[in-house]
Amino acid sequence: MNTHPDTPAASGEQDENKLIAERREKLQALRGAQAAGGPVAFPNDFKPQNRCAQLHQAHDATEKEVFDAWLAAGEPIQASVAGRMMLKRVMGKASFATVQDATGRIQIYITRDGVGEAGYAAFKHWDLGDIVAAEGHLFKTRTGELSIHATRVRLLTKSLRPLPDKFHGVHDQELKYRQRYVDLIMDEAARQRFALRSGTLAAMRAFMVQNGFMEVETPMLHPIPGGANARPFVTHHNALEQDMFLRIAPELYLKRLLVGGFERVFEINRSFRNEGISVRHNPEFTMMEFYAAYWHYRDLMDFTEQLIRATAQQALGRLNLVYQGREVDLAAPFRRMTIREAIHAYTEAGAHVDDAAWLVSSLKKLGLSEEKDKLSQRSLPALQVAYFEEAVETELWQPTFIMEHPTEISPLARANDARPDVTERFELYITGREMANGFSELNDAQDQAARFQAQASAKDSGDDEAMYYDADFVRALEYGMPPAGGCGVGIDRLMMLLTDSPSIRDVILFPALRREA
Repeated sequence: MNTHPDTPAASGEQDENKLIAERREKLQALRGAQAAGGPVAFPNDFKPQNRCAQLHQAHDATEKEVFDAWLAAGEPIQASVAGRMMLKRVMGKASFATVQDATGRIQIYITRDGVGEAGYAAFKHWDLGDIVAAEGHLFKTRTGELSIHATRVRLLTKSLRPLPDKFHGVHDQELKYRQRYVDLIMDEAARQRFALRSGTLAAMRAFMVQNGFMEVETPMLHPIPGGANARPFVTHHNALEQDMFLRIAPELYLKRLLVGGFERVFEINRSFRNEGISVRHNPEFTMMEFYAAYWHYRDLMDFTEQLIRATAQQALGRLNLVYQGREVDLAAPFRRMTIREAIHAYTEAGAHVDDAAWLVSSLKKLGLSEEKDKLSQRSLPALQVAYFEEAVETELWQPTFIMEHPTEISPLARANDARPDVTERFELYITGREMANGFSELNDAQDQAARFQAQASAKDSGDDEAMYYDADFVRALEYGMPPAGGCGVGIDRLMMLLTDSPSIRDVILFPALRREA
């Protein structure tokens, strides 16, 4: 829909276009001056000696009179910074600007006497968003604000687009996701959120290495998609003249490494699933998968609990969190329940938990349909899982391990020796969301081949998410894989919890979006 020229939106666009035109004219003048022998329009010879946060940390507690005394003695503390100009106040012969670097902000005091006539005149033409450099000595203003009294200022990068309203930041969610660079410029909370993500990943890596795991890298392009029940993205490899699939999980390659003799491995990986987008799902996502020889699923639950707790403590310094207004206690032991126990605990199913007809009826009331979900064709264990997912998942706010998933829907997990119809598998739920999935690994090559064959038959019958038959993985198992356990932890959902973010898009720097028109 076209916007009428006199509507507020059109007026705003016209104002922005005018500002962009003015900034382009200023850049053209800079290029002209450079052509005439003047300064380079985009210099790359300035190296800041200080960071804003470090200056504040070192000198915020210093009294104004101390700075004045140092200056009177001819021994002022010199400072050199560079960053984006976020605020600017021009007041005759003296002006103030606020510069923001990756660590924070500091105020710059610019005077005609301090930087010279030409320098001051140039500064007055700079715009908010320009990247500038400032050198001078530290002092404190009458209000006690740490500042740099500039003796030299330079324009390093001319910004051609105006920043959003400095008082309101970037409020439009679509703009925040699509133009993350603007979001990061304007929103300190956004910068802290992604800095925390980086620190969290570092903490996870350190914990894994401390526990004897080796970090490895496996392919992102697979000839056969495997390791999960999911719909893959398909691409084509020109040199090999064959279709390839973007990784849906690294599992089968990591287990090949167990066969090869590496007994503890992990990978922090990007995986891709050609499925829906929601506040909990992004087509490309980050997870950590780890595998340990001679572990079973109970060892994995113990370790995963330690991992989540240690990571949160290192990243946040606490284990009592608040997510969307509700408390989450990571310090208390994580609860452990089977699927049937959870249904009993959180619903009124009672004895009906083992009644297939009742489960089908209940699932239809919860929104599933026979036509789409083929409920009547599902086994009792599969119906129990579906009912758990629809009626129980969102109730699992505090950390809870859900165990004993049916063998028929767990094609890579080891079956329980006493009850072959269920596997030694668990899923970890926090805030009603799956955070991790792990199990004792199936290392019986013949059993694995049979399960792959069942998956292939399901795919032939129209199940797009069923697995392919992976002959090379079966061959690897035939060489012998030690008893082992493996687990995958969803990094993005964990970051939602640690940063109190309502949407997965808030913790992914560049989430998947529809292309702009």
